[in-house]
Amino acid sequence: MADSDKDIAAAAERLEAARAYLHIEEKEARLTELDEEAARPGFWDDASHAQEVSKVASAVRDTLEAYRRACGLLDDARTAADLASEDEAFLAEKEDALRALSAMLDQFEIDSWFSGEMDGNDAIVTINPGQGGLEAQDWTEMLYRMYTRYAEKRGWKVKVLDVVPGEGIGLDKAQFQVEGKNAYGMLRSESGVHRLVRISPTDDKKRRQTTFAGVEVLPVVSDDIEVELNPADVRVDVYRSSGPGGQCVNTTDSAVRLTHIPTGIVVTCQNEKSQLQNKEAAFRVLRAKLYELECQKREEEMDALRGEKRDNSFGSQIRNYVLYPYQLVKDLRSNIETGNVDAVLDGDIEDFVIGYHRWRVAEAG
Repeated sequence: MADSDKDIAAAAERLEAARAYLHIEEKEARLTELDEEAARPGFWDDASHAQEVSKVASAVRDTLEAYRRACGLLDDARTAADLASEDEAFLAEKEDALRALSAMLDQFEIDSWFSGEMDGNDAIVTINPGQGGLEAQDWTEMLYRMYTRYAEKRGWKVKVLDVVPGEGIGLDKAQFQVEGKNAYGMLRSESGVHRLVRISPTDDKKRRQTTFAGVEVLPVVSDDIEVELNPADVRVDVYRSSGPGGQCVNTTDSAVRLTHIPTGIVVTCQNEKSQLQNKEAAFRVLRAKLYELECQKREEEMDALRGEKRDNSFGSQIRNYVLYPYQLVKDLRSNIETGNVDAVLDGDIEDFVIGYHRWRVAEAG
């Protein structure tokens, strides 16, 4: 078999495998069911349910359309290979088609990793400073910027829920919602303790400083999933925003604090424009935390949602970011590393996210 034929055969084999693990037949049947439901009279009477159905249908349709495009690329490669026997100029077209197909198949593989109940949901990310004092607050702000930049690069939408300025520098807390395809599934890789080593910018003697920040990633729980939340168990307090200044700061008592009395969970939100919006956002976070708490009671689901919980201090980190005496970012689970620290802190963390999930799939066997 000629090398050209081998390349096409290998691509065809990968595409057939993708058809299986993407469950193309099942998705086709599922899309038919969803379209039939959407066509029924009164479908939009329940707007929340209708939006959820439409969102699921759109995701399924996108997968099917992507698979059909991949099939088209394989056909293009085969046609170009046949024509190349008479005109070698078509070899370039064949290579272009196979290259594009390979990229799509790589993405299919990644998408197949996120088949958990919550993987396709939006994510709520919370960053809190750990050991390191003011330096940890600065590190919290650096991570906040890194993740929002990463979301921008992926085309995800970021909705700020609660950002609390630190004492002098940095942030004492950053909480935001990330909306996009597989946002929770992807960002689960970031849940844990992140360690920074650098020359302290606040130390006159320019000594090396080690600081920590903890990242928590929760799924946004859709309304059709039952979470035991009795409004009578929640104390609602309102207060004035403590923003750092600027046009986006609330000047009324619109910030909201929720205290779930049975569990002691406290949630705050102050970055929406009204008290009602802050309250709704805070309840989304509370539902997510209660859902996670329930999942922790089921041992086999705890690791899938959050991973092993660690102290926010020495010896517990999942990733090291070293700026001095050398430059290196290394994930201690997947062993993915790079010396381009500036790019990572500017949101270039895709290799770490994908590397973690590839490691996770391999560990699961």
